[in-house]
Amino acid sequence: MRVTIADVARTAAVSKTTVSRVLNGKGEVDSETADRVRTVIAELGYVPSSRAVGLARGDSRTLAILVPSLTWPWVSEMIQGVADVVEAAGYGLLLFTCNRGEASMTQFTGQVSARAFDGLLAIVPGDTLPAIEALHRQGLPLVLIDDQGQRPAFPAVATTNTAGGAAAARHLVETGRRTPLVVAGPRHYGCVRDRLTGFAEVMREYGVPHDPGMIVDSEFTLPSGQTAVERALASGRRFDSVFALNDQTAVGALRALRAAGRRVPDDVAVVGFDDLPLAVSVDPPLTTVRQPMHAMGETAARLLLRHLGGAPLDPEPVVLPTELVVRASAPG
Repeated sequence: MRVTIADVARTAAVSKTTVSRVLNGKGEVDSETADRVRTVIAELGYVPSSRAVGLARGDSRTLAILVPSLTWPWVSEMIQGVADVVEAAGYGLLLFTCNRGEASMTQFTGQVSARAFDGLLAIVPGDTLPAIEALHRQGLPLVLIDDQGQRPAFPAVATTNTAGGAAAARHLVETGRRTPLVVAGPRHYGCVRDRLTGFAEVMREYGVPHDPGMIVDSEFTLPSGQTAVERALASGRRFDSVFALNDQTAVGALRALRAAGRRVPDDVAVVGFDDLPLAVSVDPPLTTVRQPMHAMGETAARLLLRHLGGAPLDPEPVVLPTELVVRASAPG
């Protein structure tokens, strides 16, 4: 049977509050009483809950991570980056999602009020950003991972979406592709706007005209990417390449092109964005712009842990570079 703090208090003839003060090194207990409590603790073999001790000291040695959904394909790699750093530092990690919208956030903010964790790492907050900003104003230490171009007024770790879009355009133009179809994502995402901006800037730089009608929308899913390209083909639009703003839509594009009898890359080159594991499992393997997702999680966790150790947090985002990875769908 587990020994409790009540057992220690009863055996030492003190209150549970006194035992707690001894455990946490508070100075309000006289030395004789403190020695007696320590002796009883040793005799009974009492092991205090690390969480209880942490809360008494004002910290839990636990961080929280808030994610939009566990079904998003790149979220797991970011979480793993966070976990690698957090666990190595001897901290625990609580996972929360925003799957249920307002109900999820209500449950989450209740955990904040209960001081269940010391700081927060939030991945792509989207519609939850105002609630997260409010928590920051109330004093919760936090770092945002992948700010999606929202530029919050607190620390964030982001990546070079504009440069990534530019790299995709430069690769296509320099390999002889002049009429790209761009499969965008939800336009309210800052990353979508940034990737489109980088792509358009390079097309202008090379003097390649790009019709706005050659930009089609998707929901950043494989089926929506496939549908977008099918519709473009059915409309008679002529294109020699596809730049899909994430890998899932790029794989959808590959399916649509194959079904239409278009050869990749001979007839149409395809470039994605993210470098998910599926990028190397499709046929042909996908040329894509790699986001450093694991490194983004690691960097954010280190920033937050350093802050909890007393270092100030820089409000300017830490920006990690993207990288073009050339494979068979758009060879060099």
